[in-house]
Amino acid sequence: MVTLDLRHVASPAVRDLLHLVNQPNFDRAQQQIERLGGCTEPVRLTGHTATVDTATGEALHSYTSSAEPTGSLLTTCGNRRASRCPACSRLYAADTYHLIRAGLSGGKNVPDTVRTHPRVFATLTAPSFGPVHNRPDARPCRCGIRHEPTDPLLGTPLNPATYDYAGAVLFNVHAGVLWARFTTYLRRELAARLGMTQKAARAVLRVSFAKVAEYQQRGLVHFHAVIRLDGPDGTSQPPPPYATVAVLTDAIRAAAERVRISVESDAVGERELAWGEQLDVREITAFGTDAEFTDQAVAAYVAKYATKSADASGTLDRSLYCRPCQGRGATLLPHGTPLPCTTCDGTGQARPLPRLAVARHVRQMIRTCWELGRLPEFADLKLWKWAHMLGFRGHFSTKSRRYSTTLGALRAARRAWRTEQARAHASLPVPDPDTTLVVGHWAYLGTGYSPGAALLAAHVWHRRELERRFIAEGGCG
Repeated sequence: MVTLDLRHVASPAVRDLLHLVNQPNFDRAQQQIERLGGCTEPVRLTGHTATVDTATGEALHSYTSSAEPTGSLLTTCGNRRASRCPACSRLYAADTYHLIRAGLSGGKNVPDTVRTHPRVFATLTAPSFGPVHNRPDARPCRCGIRHEPTDPLLGTPLNPATYDYAGAVLFNVHAGVLWARFTTYLRRELAARLGMTQKAARAVLRVSFAKVAEYQQRGLVHFHAVIRLDGPDGTSQPPPPYATVAVLTDAIRAAAERVRISVESDAVGERELAWGEQLDVREITAFGTDAEFTDQAVAAYVAKYATKSADASGTLDRSLYCRPCQGRGATLLPHGTPLPCTTCDGTGQARPLPRLAVARHVRQMIRTCWELGRLPEFADLKLWKWAHMLGFRGHFSTKSRRYSTTLGALRAARRAWRTEQARAHASLPVPDPDTTLVVGHWAYLGTGYSPGAALLAAHVWHRRELERRFIAEGGCG
């Protein structure tokens, strides 16, 4: 038998991994990490649960986290961002795909007849805040260069000194409000085109939608949306025959043109925010046709962008404000006197902006967020909290209530399935909900693995990725 002196192993992660492997309960630790599927930032919990028969008082089953090799229960982080946790983001994308596809072709809680309802895929973009480097189809960029697809100059201003950074940040900040007003105007425009009052229109049809936000290379948000017309009760009823795709398309274009938001500030003047001129509306066809926008293609497209964040445009995936002072640069003493924060030296920033590893254009967008956020008229926007998102504060993936099932329902079904699998694996009887009580107490410990366990988790993720690619490429066939 060869004994390895761990003191001579240079890497702390490898040293920790070897220590973990030599533990008598390593198999259980490996099973726990395997169950997480390669999650990179698991949540560590400590506590216990007990299943009790209320009729007899008998404890049917008990569990305590102290029985685990690490002394804690690990659960997946559930982060949707691919840059933060590839494993959990893949699951989020799969759920989003199912949610969008169900609303297009039928699925959980959605009848198959929904595929006959008028459906379009619309893209609403941001306006121009100054010329940027781009890739025109048949001519060079305005700078005279034909940019490659990976050129870091793409999306950056031709003249940063004249680029309207304040307008760009304010657009991102108000993008969610622009979308909300768009949906209001869309219902009004539909009623007008059908020759009805809004009340009469609501009695015969309903507008359902699901949208996802995407960052362009210039750091501005635009929305991709599936918009569908239903009967008044939702997917169970078709809309009236005169509510066609053409009527929906025309109403979308008119509604997008009407949306305006006025922003006033002594520092930046009066601004009118609106959607850009590039509005695209395409009919969604049924799966199996030769058209580009089928229900399957649209669902896959939306799911792909549901896991991306502002980091796709070259910025960061973590907040930049100082946590102790909440980005304010100071904390208030009990009698109201401000005390400069020693953690950030009064800047309110967790990391100095000049030291961020981002492009100059992105850094200026972030700096503009901080500058606008310190103005009294924009204080309620708390822009320092959203500087890493370049000002965008909305949810990346949202839907109307009747569009289809919900992510919560999908997760609840998965949780129930896993609970049943664990019960069967432990050979436990099926609990009677009328006489069985589950009592527990859990506390949060933190996130992340030990260095050695992180190596095991990375191996699990890499192996599962290879298996997925193998299956996607047709296996051995």
